[in-house]
Amino acid sequence: MTSFASTASPPPLRLEGRKLGLWMTVALVIGNMIGSGVFLLPASLAPFGWNAVFGWIVTIAGALCLAHVLARLTAAADGPIGPAELVERSFGPVAGFLIGFSFWVSVWAGTATISIGAVSYAASFLPILGAHPALSAAGVIWAVTLVNLMGTRSAGGFQVLTTVLKLTPLIVVAILIFVVLGREGGAAIKPFAPETLSLSGINQAAAITLWAMVGFEAACAASGKIENPARNVPRATFLGALLCGVFYFIVCSGIALMLPADQVAKSNAPFELFVATFWSPGPAAFVALFAAISAVGAVNGWVLVQGEVPYEMAQRRLMPRWFGGTAKNGVPVRALIIASVLASVLVLANSSRTMGGLFTFMALLTTAVTLWLYLACAVVALKRRIAVPAAIAGLLFGLWSLWGAGIEASGYSFLLMIAGLPVYWWARGEARIGGEALVAE
Repeated sequence: MTSFASTASPPPLRLEGRKLGLWMTVALVIGNMIGSGVFLLPASLAPFGWNAVFGWIVTIAGALCLAHVLARLTAAADGPIGPAELVERSFGPVAGFLIGFSFWVSVWAGTATISIGAVSYAASFLPILGAHPALSAAGVIWAVTLVNLMGTRSAGGFQVLTTVLKLTPLIVVAILIFVVLGREGGAAIKPFAPETLSLSGINQAAAITLWAMVGFEAACAASGKIENPARNVPRATFLGALLCGVFYFIVCSGIALMLPADQVAKSNAPFELFVATFWSPGPAAFVALFAAISAVGAVNGWVLVQGEVPYEMAQRRLMPRWFGGTAKNGVPVRALIIASVLASVLVLANSSRTMGGLFTFMALLTTAVTLWLYLACAVVALKRRIAVPAAIAGLLFGLWSLWGAGIEASGYSFLLMIAGLPVYWWARGEARIGGEALVAE
């Protein structure tokens, strides 16, 4: 696998023509990080109060350490390289496959999570969607899958349309937060109560906030298309992650601390609730619409990649050749459909949860799966003695975040990763048979 990206938003597309400079690369990182995860996070974080604020601080610091490690590893390589190759070179093919497979799991699990975000905001216009969130989310997955089955060009055009609108809700809420603070001052924010802080509360909040931060590896994935990658990839990765982290911190903390916690926690569209409360229901409806479109766009990007990842791994003989089959239009139909089936099963298996509960669990699960990738890269950095202080800090943060995600989400993430071993043995069996045939010839 030669590229990897966030489960919170679409990964970067292959770039042609002139290479990217520093600030264009920073824009690539920011664009890759901002997906749909942030639009429901205030509801998940509201019960944590000020613990969520400190959780954001820890997450941003930990993500910056991991971003630095990934950037330094990429810059030290002799060409564009993804985590599977990094791990494989250091710890062998089995470890490399598990990390590659876990990334694929994180992609279709992320597809499931983001589809819930899309349904949550779309329910503002079609309430029936909110009555059956799991079924509605599965419907979004398959509607977007059909678009992708029509061909990459169709999916790409749809992506351009939805990406343009993704920043609108964030910008509107950020401006509104500063307007309210300027008008009401500190009285607009929930009073700080030190006695409510707890290590476990901060830990759990940090695990949830990490869902919105994954994706800082966009520059690493596109290093072959960046000018002077040894210099620009580390800088763009760090700056992009920092700017997004600060923006998320302001927006999510503002919503969680400026509205009653019980209202935010129960809301299926906290951005819409905030705008309606401090401005007007009319603009709030537009914010909800843009958030829903952004989420559907993110689903589209990840559905596109959930077919490409196993296809690429099949070309490298890390997955069976069956996953490498394509239709006449070049779409890896088998891999795409299998991933959408798995994403749908994951959503429907948790259909008994409420909308907010379903999103929180899916976000924790997706984050936990992605953490195995980050942890593996941190261990690679330690073995190769690259960015050792940041690698140690990132490793500790990753382990701490796995603990914060809870036994259920972290346990499922581990089981989903090792569930790929039979697929690996299948691929290795094919490779051995192919090798014996070549020798016989």
